[in-house]
Amino acid sequence: MPLRIIFMGTPEFSVPTLRALAEAGHEIACVYTQPPRPAGRRGLELTPSPVQREAERLGIEVRSPVSLKGSAEQEAFRRLEADVAVVVAYGLLLPRPILEGTRFGCYNGHASLLPRWRGAAPIQRAIMAGDEETGMMVMKMDEGLDTGPVAMTARVSIEPDMTAGELHDRLMKTGAELMVTAMGRLESGDLPLVAQAAEGVVYARKIDKAETRIDWSRPAREVHNHIRGLSPFPGVWCEMTSAGKPERLKLLRSTRADGRGLPGEILDDRLTVACGEGAIRLLEVQRAGGKPVGTDEFLRGAKLGKGMKLA
Repeated sequence: MPLRIIFMGTPEFSVPTLRALAEAGHEIACVYTQPPRPAGRRGLELTPSPVQREAERLGIEVRSPVSLKGSAEQEAFRRLEADVAVVVAYGLLLPRPILEGTRFGCYNGHASLLPRWRGAAPIQRAIMAGDEETGMMVMKMDEGLDTGPVAMTARVSIEPDMTAGELHDRLMKTGAELMVTAMGRLESGDLPLVAQAAEGVVYARKIDKAETRIDWSRPAREVHNHIRGLSPFPGVWCEMTSAGKPERLKLLRSTRADGRGLPGEILDDRLTVACGEGAIRLLEVQRAGGKPVGTDEFLRGAKLGKGMKLA
């Protein structure tokens, strides 16, 4: 018979899994998500998470505690009498009483090939490191950081110019399908668990603002991976000179190119830029206060040409 599931997630990445589990016929007893956050230009409006909006559309009860460490919240969770909790990018630490608060425990959908890229930013870190493959994994959670045994894996190739946003969307769909399959096997008593390897552990630390400025002295391969790994958010940036003043330019899409020059030097009229070794060609950029545009459109309004430099 269908499982009684507590779903725990917050961003858009989590929404397809919630929707897919409901469409598969499982009973979603309750949805846990992060509390509404300030949004809007002035930050005065409280905006519910994408998961909360989807849960309300589906008519499912929503809870958004600021912590799960208190005994009252833990007892409320246990009283739901769920078979399992499914966790996808929830954002809160799950203490032991929560991990043990359902019949089968908590299963997490994680966007990497564990034990590589445990932690907060596995999609961005995989691209920034130049990985050619990643995936989604369903694992049974324990008290460690993404250390639990793995139940199922789906591998996804990372194409040479793929951005973090594009990989996010592909993994989001793959993860939903994988979790539905995993919960079907859990329901039938046929979901094996395999301990993670002790070798190959790498942590995907949270992206820091200090990492977002481009370093043209690095090899072209690293510069390219940096740009696509942080696109579209938070976005890598550099400075160009506009009307005699420095102006920030966000770099959203690039490709490897031929060419040599001083780091940051523009080599042609197609916005090919020299790096410490080799060069890249910028394909999509965004001026401060503007919208993302392709290189051709950008160059029609920006006085940048061969021999000029980006810093």
